Amino acid sequence: MPDSIQHAQPRLEFIPQRFNPVVLQLTQWLLPFLLRLRLRPWLPAGISRIEVKNAEILAELYQQFQAGKVRFLMAFRHPEVDDPLCMFYLLSRVVPRVARKQGIWLQYPIHSHFIYERGMLLWAGDWLGWFFSHLGGTSIRRGKRLDRLGIQTARDLFANGKMPIAVAPEGATNGHSGIVSPLEPGVAQLGFWCVEDLHKANRSEKVLIVPISIQYSYIEPPWSKLDWLLSKLEADCGLSVQCIDQSDVSNPEEIFYQRLLRLAEHLLTEMENFYRRFYHQNLPEPISIATDKTANPNQVLVARLHRLQDTALKVAEQYFELQPHGNFIDRCRRLEEAGWSYIYRDDIPELNALPRFKRGLADWVAAEADLRMRHMRLVESFVAVTGTYVQEKPTAERFAEIALLIFDTIARITSNKKLPGRPRLGWRQVQMAVGEPISVTEYWSTYQSDRRAARVAVTELTQKLHSALEKLIS
Repeated sequence: MPDSIQHAQPRLEFIPQRFNPVVLQLTQWLLPFLLRLRLRPWLPAGISRIEVKNAEILAELYQQFQAGKVRFLMAFRHPEVDDPLCMFYLLSRVVPRVARKQGIWLQYPIHSHFIYERGMLLWAGDWLGWFFSHLGGTSIRRGKRLDRLGIQTARDLFANGKMPIAVAPEGATNGHSGIVSPLEPGVAQLGFWCVEDLHKANRSEKVLIVPISIQYSYIEPPWSKLDWLLSKLEADCGLSVQCIDQSDVSNPEEIFYQRLLRLAEHLLTEMENFYRRFYHQNLPEPISIATDKTANPNQVLVARLHRLQDTALKVAEQYFELQPHGNFIDRCRRLEEAGWSYIYRDDIPELNALPRFKRGLADWVAAEADLRMRHMRLVESFVAVTGTYVQEKPTAERFAEIALLIFDTIARITSNKKLPGRPRLGWRQVQMAVGEPISVTEYWSTYQSDRRAARVAVTELTQKLHSALEKLIS
């Protein structure tokens, strides 16, 4: 999240890929340090090891790709910001090692182009755009229908690039290793465009999409760090702190679960009152789960959460004059693009050439749009939250995921600066799995029939990819 925006900004320019083997080699050399330190050397936690299942599938696909037999796209899960590092480790370390073991000869480097969201640079910094570009990445404006250059570049790389391409089809992190968010249809569409481009060029390569899962777990359950984090969140919310003595508790799951419920109910109540009083929203007074013993606490809280998310989005949509169509993710994407159009002014060739008065109005609009987008950012953090995620599997990992999402929410509200780095609760390990490739070519005859059939084919392929990713994490 960028600093609070007070001034109109120039348009967000497209950043093309400028792959540089030297940058790749340096990054490969630094990878172990990046995994362990995450660019924060003062934090004693990181990723200690990565395990991969079925990496031989990728080794064989790279061999076929280099022989001109296939084109493929790697569709990887995106639960955390560390996912690109894990993908980089998979391609630079695991696949070459497995290829050697299997007696598969591959040309180096074993790498990929990738698509990243242009908005990442707003909170990470322009240096990341240079870095991604020289690693072979190409930018795209998420939710922008007219980002023709970004779309065309990605399409060309898929069909003609010297390396495969990697995309996170969920479009954004959801903070849950155990839940796959609804997928963007863009990955399936890119696959069909690739088939179309190959047909036009009289090329016979088969087009594939390869699902890849990424899941995180702690080497040791960080119950003491979780206790510290929940105590901090309780204090930030003005609740009495309920820290516990881990040495005296044999079953901490129930205690942490009740603390999470209490914290969630308090935050929901505060936010409901906020929207009821200051945005004049008609939200019913909730029944406390502490007093209503017949109610299912999870169902009550999730119903209130979804109602609050809908309310927050409506507040922003009313300002930008958008209709509330689609699911929460769809609505967030439209709001993001609407807000950026008010802040990053494509319609003004040179901001500095504006008269002082007009520039002041442009700044006013930008600052107001930034404030309205904050409603959307709150919703965005919780699009994957369900009422049973922790209850059905009360692991330290799932407690940590929800607690960290709450941390993000409080930080968004209390800080006008960049979000503080998340607390690191302990050393983590990563489990990755490569799924069976999905043939886009097999859907081609249906896709090319007519426009309606094309939409159906994109939907079916997207659903098949979603099911494959869910199967890999189950």
